[in-house]
Amino acid sequence: MVILMRNKILFIVAGIGVLVGLVGAYIYGRQAPAQPPAFNPAANPYADGIYANGIVESFQAQGENINIYPEVSGAVSRILVAENQVVRQGTPLLQIEDSVQKATTEQLHAQADAALATLEELKAEPRRETLEVAQAQVQYATASLKTLQDTLEKQRRAYQIDPKAVGKDTLDTAENAAAAAAENLNVARRQYRLIKAGAWIYEIRNQEKQYEALEKSYASSSALLDKYLIRAPSDGVVLSIAATVGSYVSASQGTYDSYTQGAVPAIVMGSPQEQMAVRCFVDEILVHRLPDPAKIKAQMYIRGTDRHIPLQYVRTQPYVSPKIELSDQRTERVDVRVLPVIFSFTKPAEFGIYPGQVVDVYIGTQ
Repeated sequence: MVILMRNKILFIVAGIGVLVGLVGAYIYGRQAPAQPPAFNPAANPYADGIYANGIVESFQAQGENINIYPEVSGAVSRILVAENQVVRQGTPLLQIEDSVQKATTEQLHAQADAALATLEELKAEPRRETLEVAQAQVQYATASLKTLQDTLEKQRRAYQIDPKAVGKDTLDTAENAAAAAAENLNVARRQYRLIKAGAWIYEIRNQEKQYEALEKSYASSSALLDKYLIRAPSDGVVLSIAATVGSYVSASQGTYDSYTQGAVPAIVMGSPQEQMAVRCFVDEILVHRLPDPAKIKAQMYIRGTDRHIPLQYVRTQPYVSPKIELSDQRTERVDVRVLPVIFSFTKPAEFGIYPGQVVDVYIGTQ
């Protein structure tokens, strides 16, 4: 009896398990209906169109966006503009700490001023007061010579009258004193003529060269000092400021970007963004299919949306270059070469689009 009850329970449990398995298989075997796409994928609008990756830029008559690197290295002391600010050519953008260069420039300026003062002093010679002193020395030497000559003449006459009245030694001493006074007068007269002649022409020329050298050093230092203030090279819009106050900028590398972990320009500028451009990279195997420039027609599709914008052909950059992955222009290169083709378009008012945005472009013929 017990065995029969146990077998009956086992059959019931087994039946329930089979039923649960069948229900689970039915439930999990059902396929859920596919969700509708968030947007319709971009379709080639041209019968024989070709596809290309593109990146949005500000419109430039030549080249790309303006990447601004400092010409000197140092710590940033001031940021003088903001992103999306419209600036004119020459507008100060960024100030690099310049205290050392400023002190050097001021020192050279002072040295140039000192050299100029010395040059003017040489050209102004003879100084009236110095000439008067030299003239007085000549007069004094003349008077001293006259006194000694008179004394010598008296002693000679006395000696001629009575040789015992004046000793021979005394007479010789008087003659030597008169001769020395005559030489002193000659030196005083020469010194007077030297002072009256003014500075030597070669001294003036030497001082002129020293002044010119210091003036040029000052001009060079001033020009270098001006480079510590970065100015806008042309009219445009500030698209990106990678530097910040206190950060270091390099003349060759720009500044360090902690997100990409690479060097980027300190400031990126573009043209006013009513008119924008798209730089397309056409694969080398499709270059032969590019239409004649007079017949090119293209459309740009915004990724993640159904929106597309007609493009106007601008120019083709006539150089096939290695492809650069737009996700990381610093490191990701592949063994494919591309031809850059530039289009322009008017920025739409109903939605935003910005330089640096990656888009899909289809190129066909009219």
